[in-house]
Amino acid sequence: MQSQNKSKKIFLLYTLISIGFLIFLSVMLLTVLKYRDLPSLYTKNSSKAQRGSIISADGFHIATTKKLYKAVVNTHYIDPQKMQLFVELFSIYSGINSQDIKKRLAKRKGVVVLSYDIPEKRAQYLKNLAYELRRYKVFVERKNPRTGQTTLHGLSIIESGESREYPYGDLLTPIIGYPHKLEEDGYTHIKGVKGIERKFEEALGARQDEISQGKRDVNGYIILNKESFSKPNINGLDVKLNIPVGLQIRIEKMLDSMKEELEAKQIMMAIMNSKNGKIITLASSNRFLPKDIKRSDYPSLNSAMTEYSFEPGSVIKTITFSLLLDKNLINPYDLVNGHNGRFKIGRKVITDEHKFDWLSAENVIVHSSNIGIAQLAQKLSGSEFYEGLKKFGFSQKSTPDLIYEKKGSIPSSTRLNNEIYKATCSYGYGMQANLMQLIRAYSAFNNNGRIITPKIVSNFIDARGSDIPIESEEQVQVIKSSTANRVKKILIKTVNEGTGRKTKTPGLIIGGKTGTAHIVEEGKYVNRYNTAFLGFANDLQNKYTMGVIVIQPKSSQFAAQTAVPVFKNAVDIMVDEGYLKPNIIE
Repeated sequence: MQSQNKSKKIFLLYTLISIGFLIFLSVMLLTVLKYRDLPSLYTKNSSKAQRGSIISADGFHIATTKKLYKAVVNTHYIDPQKMQLFVELFSIYSGINSQDIKKRLAKRKGVVVLSYDIPEKRAQYLKNLAYELRRYKVFVERKNPRTGQTTLHGLSIIESGESREYPYGDLLTPIIGYPHKLEEDGYTHIKGVKGIERKFEEALGARQDEISQGKRDVNGYIILNKESFSKPNINGLDVKLNIPVGLQIRIEKMLDSMKEELEAKQIMMAIMNSKNGKIITLASSNRFLPKDIKRSDYPSLNSAMTEYSFEPGSVIKTITFSLLLDKNLINPYDLVNGHNGRFKIGRKVITDEHKFDWLSAENVIVHSSNIGIAQLAQKLSGSEFYEGLKKFGFSQKSTPDLIYEKKGSIPSSTRLNNEIYKATCSYGYGMQANLMQLIRAYSAFNNNGRIITPKIVSNFIDARGSDIPIESEEQVQVIKSSTANRVKKILIKTVNEGTGRKTKTPGLIIGGKTGTAHIVEEGKYVNRYNTAFLGFANDLQNKYTMGVIVIQPKSSQFAAQTAVPVFKNAVDIMVDEGYLKPNIIE
């Protein structure tokens, strides 16, 4: 009996041990097979590459990118006993008032964004602070009641986007363009919309984001060893301009003043080195703040130097005259009948502001006679006139550095066979051009008959600071060197004796031609005008092609009283800034 009881006890014990062992194996198997949200042994960090800067010829950053960060904290993980310490330290490192931080933390429990626009330098400080706050146990672990897991979340500094900065406000607008923000996966990117920002989008745009990954330490930082991997960021290229800030600022301020004085709608000016095509000033009186564009700024967003196409008026007389002279169809001393200021071609009556009986062919330019140039132009065939205007660059793109150019128009060779079209086009009516096209055309008279393409951008600069050259277009011989130099002398005479007298500057070689043209609205000429002065300013070493367009001045319709004074002011500024050095002999 006792033996049987003992056997039963032993059997029961073994049964219990077996059941316990099976339960243990089941739990172990379940533990192994069940998905667990374990922290990864590996971590990955990334950093966005930045858009390149736009830099002036004298090294100033006109447009640059600032990377922005946001600071995020989960209030559940802040030790209540150390909340004040967190607030004070975050305030010191971020520069945000401690009272503002307290208000944000009190306003909402859980995940709180303390700031959306932390600059990059402060972000680095705050990342260091986040590490120290963990070390000093300002954040505590919390257990998730649903999963039973323990987690810890500290202060997170996260890249939120980039901001385009323009340290010099409206400088070089509208040429520089303006940015547009695009959201992509919670990150704000910048894209160019107009001007240089848009034209060089591919060069300025970020190339490659930084990525680092590998095993992590207990604080979540990557352990740098042979198993870790990193790929550096490659920022966009910087775009360097030929335009210096100092000269640009002074010219813009002068245009602002002259716009008010002349009661003009807009004044724009271009100054180009006649030897190499470098644009050293491209300025408008109508500018805007790229980061604060208002509805009233909308008309100023376009780069009028290439996007405003107009009938250029008498500045085209010089082009017509040079084509005639180049083909030996006229001699500068030929006599032309001025018809006492009134002349009829077909049904078209042509008038002159100043009445002449007879004048020499070159004085047709000096005194800007419509009647004189209209008669001389009849010596050109329609195809000769058309091809000549094309060679000078009209109805074609003037520069590769700007987009959305309005290339204007010239009459067809067939139309130019008509004496009336030939006459009106000879003094700049019936065709359209923009300022940069006129600058390019007039460069021929200061460059031995070769037109040169205006270059606003000098080169690109990569992350190592190395210059990347931009291929430049070859100069084009449009008239003979002898023709160009003869026309140059006539333009100098125009300044000394004719309509450009107010630009005379002792010790400098100044030449140029005035132009005035009615404005067309709804197919009809109205009683409003654009005025222009195109020419050059040289000293013994430097040569500059310069142009001024005054849009709808109310003070006067004459270029000699509007565009000419602006040109003269620009020459004086160039002397002050050392770009021109008068050769004055005592």
